Amino acid sequence: MANIENQKFIALDISGKNYLSWVLDVKLYLNAKKLRHTIDKDNAASNEERATVLIFLRHHIDDDLKYEYLTVENPLELWQNLNDKFEHLKAVVLPKALND
Repeated sequence: MANIENQKFIALDISGKNYLSWVLDVKLYLNAKKLRHTIDKDNAASNEERATVLIFLRHHIDDDLKYEYLTVENPLELWQNLNDKFEHLKAVVLPKALND
């Protein structure tokens, strides 16, 4: 986690334990930078916008996840891959939180 001072928030852990808060942080940050559309399906983002968001996402995920998705060159594809990998955590975490 080199350059932690340059990170906007904590990187996504390889275990996904912070996935839900990470997703919220990413969406809020991309909304603030007017780049949220880059992770939406059928978007018309420019190559520059895609590259900016891909760099941002890769900077905010665990190094092992970076290597796992090394060949992914589209932020939407990376976003969907991470969602596929960690989406199941919503079913585990949210019902517990609702009962607390």
